Amino acid sequence: MTAVLRMVGGRLLWSVPLLLVLSALTFTLSWLTPGDAARTILGTNTDPAAYRQVREQLGLDRPLSEQYWTWLTHAVRGDLGNSLFTGEPVASALNARLGVSLCLLAGAALVIAVAGVAVGMAGALRGGLTGRILDAASVIGMSVPQPWFGLVLVVVFAVNLGLFPVTGYVPFVQSPGDWARSLVLPAVCLAAGGIAMIAKQVRGAMVDVLGRPYVRALRANGLPARSIVFRHAAKNAALPVVNVFGVVLIGMLGGSIVVEQLFALPGLGQLAVSATAQHDLPVLQGVVLYFTALVVVVNLLTDLVSGWLMPRAATS
Repeated sequence: MTAVLRMVGGRLLWSVPLLLVLSALTFTLSWLTPGDAARTILGTNTDPAAYRQVREQLGLDRPLSEQYWTWLTHAVRGDLGNSLFTGEPVASALNARLGVSLCLLAGAALVIAVAGVAVGMAGALRGGLTGRILDAASVIGMSVPQPWFGLVLVVVFAVNLGLFPVTGYVPFVQSPGDWARSLVLPAVCLAAGGIAMIAKQVRGAMVDVLGRPYVRALRANGLPARSIVFRHAAKNAALPVVNVFGVVLIGMLGGSIVVEQLFALPGLGQLAVSATAQHDLPVLQGVVLYFTALVVVVNLLTDLVSGWLMPRAATS
C-alpha cells in the first residue's frame, strides 16, 4: 500500500511541471499566431481606436508574461477565467462538454480492448496464413487516415444503411438508446488505429509467451489448451499490452479533436478548435489543462494496473 501511495504521489508531483510547461507553451504559441481576439470580435475593417480599446478591455495590451502570470495565479485557485467572446466561465463551458469527450474516449477504449485483443489472440493462436493476414490488416488499419475512414463509415452505415445518425450527439438522459447510437460511428472511427496497434502487440506478446519453456512444460503435463492460454499465457502477455494501451489512450486525445469535428460532437475537441480560431485564450488554456489532467489520469491508471499485473505474471 505504501508503494502504491508513493507511486501515485510521484505521478501527481510530476504533473505540476507538465501543466506549467504546457500552459506556458500554449500562451506563447497563441501569441505567435497572427491575429487576436479583439480583431476577431471587431472584424478586419475597424477603427484603430476601437481596436485598441477592445484590446485594453480584454487585457491583450499587457505583456505576455503578465497575462500568463495573471492566468496562472487565478488557475491555482480554481478560477480559469471567462471566455473572451461569450463571457461564460471557462470551467462551466468545459464541464458541460467534458462528458461528451469522456463518453467518446470510453467507447473507443472499449472497442479497442475488445476488437484489438480478439484479433491479436486469433493471430497468435492460429498463426500461418491467418496470422499474416491479420498482421497485414493491422498495418493497413494504422495507415488509414482518420477523416477518410470516418467518411466511409458515415456513407456506408449512416447514409446507405441508415443504422446510425450521420452527425450529432444525444444526451444519455434524453434517450439511452439514441445516445449509444450517436457514439458508435465516432467511437469506431477513433478506435481504428488503436485496434491495429493493440492487435499487433497482443499477437507479438502471446507468440513470445507461448514459446517459453514453462508453457511447453504445461502442455507436456497434459493441461488443457484453453487453460494454458487464458490462465497462464495471457496473464504474462498482458503487462506489455497494458503499457501500449495506455499510450494508445493518450494518443486518442488528439484524435478526438478530429473525430468531434467530423461528427459534430459538442466535446472538448470541438471547443478547442473554435477557441483556436477565435483566439479565445482562456478557453484554449482550459482545454489544454483538462487534456493534461486526462493524460495524468491515464498514466496513473496504467501504472496501477501494471503494478497489479507484475507480481501475478511473475508467479505464473
